[in-house]
Amino acid sequence: MSHTTHDSGVAVSAIPSPDEGLTAAQLAAKYGLAVSGARPSLPEYVRQLWGRRHFVLAFSQAKLTAQYSQAKLGQLWQVATPLLNAGVYYFIFGVILHASRGLSQDVYIPFLVTGVFVFTFTQSSVMSGVRAISGNLGLVRALHFPRASLPISFSLQQLQQLLFSMIVMFVVAIGFGSYPSLAWLLIVPVLLLQFLFNTGLALIVARMGAKTPDLAQLMPFILRTWMYTSGVMFSIHKIMEGRSEIAVRLLQVNPAAIYMDLMRYALIDGYGASNLPPHVWAIALFWAVAVFAGGFVYFWKAEERYGRG
Repeated sequence: MSHTTHDSGVAVSAIPSPDEGLTAAQLAAKYGLAVSGARPSLPEYVRQLWGRRHFVLAFSQAKLTAQYSQAKLGQLWQVATPLLNAGVYYFIFGVILHASRGLSQDVYIPFLVTGVFVFTFTQSSVMSGVRAISGNLGLVRALHFPRASLPISFSLQQLQQLLFSMIVMFVVAIGFGSYPSLAWLLIVPVLLLQFLFNTGLALIVARMGAKTPDLAQLMPFILRTWMYTSGVMFSIHKIMEGRSEIAVRLLQVNPAAIYMDLMRYALIDGYGASNLPPHVWAIALFWAVAVFAGGFVYFWKAEERYGRG
């Protein structure tokens, strides 16, 4: 570039910029600039998430405390709500429709209560997950942190709620003749596997809900359909007797049914292994690992898009 002054007529050539001709990407690389909010690598994302573990736990506990803060009974609603649901389902399905087919009352009542509490764990995790991003946009836009912290903390909140509610499950089981035994130790791996499954599912619906907030309105209908096909109120093994073996197995390997039946098997004396599908523990492990790993990667791939309208 050059110009000539009219006073002296001397042509002066400007020194070319060393950055002239470089693209925006090349300039950013040259000066060490990075995209704000860019998605980190998967190992780095996991490291960042682990670094926020105290936030995840504190956030879940705060949400759990605040959930019923406006109600006079407070935290008792954590137990009362699924227990009232179990009472309604018992009246409709146990008394009116006789869905307890093949199960004695001593087995059916703890069977129903366990099913309602365990399915509520999954149901609540999904409903919390679908609003994890869309319902916390202020937090997402104001602070920089791994967004997976939110759906994970909501799943952890539901796990804490279930642990509190399990006192009622134990009381009901003992009240109907199922006393503590070594089989109750199986509750721990069942809860761990279901928590992993629920967290993976929450991560999946969190990404979907972030893009389509209306999914939160549709989800209750999907979950209700899932509940009615998962054997919450009836034994799939008993009620499907004489039906196609393929149909029975398809219903039994449903992940919601798998975790409910494993919990019932651990907790209820009269609910034996004959009610479980073959390789039930392998199936439970598969669902937990596959859904958690797949959900985590699926959520991570959209990390840089959350909260950007």
